[in-house]
Amino acid sequence: MSIPLRLLDDYPDKVALKEHCRDLLKKSNAVLVVHYYVDGDLQDLAEETGGCVSDSLEMARFGRDHPADTLVVAGVRFMAETAKILSYNKRILTLSKEATCSLDEGCPPDEFKLFCEKYSDHTIVCYTNTSAAVKSMCDWTVTSSIAELVIKHLHSQNKKIVFAPDWHLGRNISERTGINMVIWNASCVVHDEFQLLELQKMKNEEPDVKILVHPESPTGVVSLADCVGSTTQLLSYARDTSAKKMIVATDAGLLYKMRAQNPEKIFIPAPTSRENRPCTVCAHCPWMAMNSLSLLASALEKGQPEIFLDEEIARRAILPIERMLSFGASVGLVASR
Repeated sequence: MSIPLRLLDDYPDKVALKEHCRDLLKKSNAVLVVHYYVDGDLQDLAEETGGCVSDSLEMARFGRDHPADTLVVAGVRFMAETAKILSYNKRILTLSKEATCSLDEGCPPDEFKLFCEKYSDHTIVCYTNTSAAVKSMCDWTVTSSIAELVIKHLHSQNKKIVFAPDWHLGRNISERTGINMVIWNASCVVHDEFQLLELQKMKNEEPDVKILVHPESPTGVVSLADCVGSTTQLLSYARDTSAKKMIVATDAGLLYKMRAQNPEKIFIPAPTSRENRPCTVCAHCPWMAMNSLSLLASALEKGQPEIFLDEEIARRAILPIERMLSFGASVGLVASR
């Protein structure tokens, strides 16, 4: 369907722009899926229009099961690629072709292929924050909520394991389980910046405060946590705990949903700066920050950027995802990032 282009200047305020996006979604038979880390206005619009706000895997599963012809992914490129893997015959739009991920970028497919060839007798496990090409080379794809269970399962079968690409997540699993793995060396630019000493100071000043940490964070930061978990698991803890004040070591975008679900509680971003060093990255992904209502309107008006994948790569990449989903169902766990 052809949609007439409208200048964004025609919509002088946010309310008008949201209404324009709402109309475009309807005219395009499109559904909006949004990650917890993106702008709150996009999160609200997704829920108001029958889309979803969730972790990266659930975004893809929701789009697969939704009758819409077009899935619009507000997040980063690997999320849009995962959606395309699960919904190959649907049109997948993203908001910015430049919105990527340091874990994805830190694991180039050509280098990873050579790396895997060195460990041909190992089971290859990749975190969901990877390209479709990398997933297509793996035996398992995992999310943060299910990764440790999968590693324990493989270890029980005497499998030797390669884990990629997140060094911190791999090391945290290895330290908790005692299982040795060959771990690729990449990290999330947000979680890598959380500071142990500064976090400890905050805890010392308020001993009753609860600390919530995503396992992509450094091991020392994880050691202070009252809850270590995926975005979905952190949200559940925040809702269920009786604590009224929490420090959250993950992307600050998640605090929007935490505050909306728990208006009586206080949520503070974990520190990313230290003495004599100003915060330069802070707790928000620069690529997630690229997503906006303006770019959503542009994507729907132009039908771009659209995600395309080689059919053979998509066919191979879905196998490790399905293996994880099947395993998760067998142990009663819904995998989440």
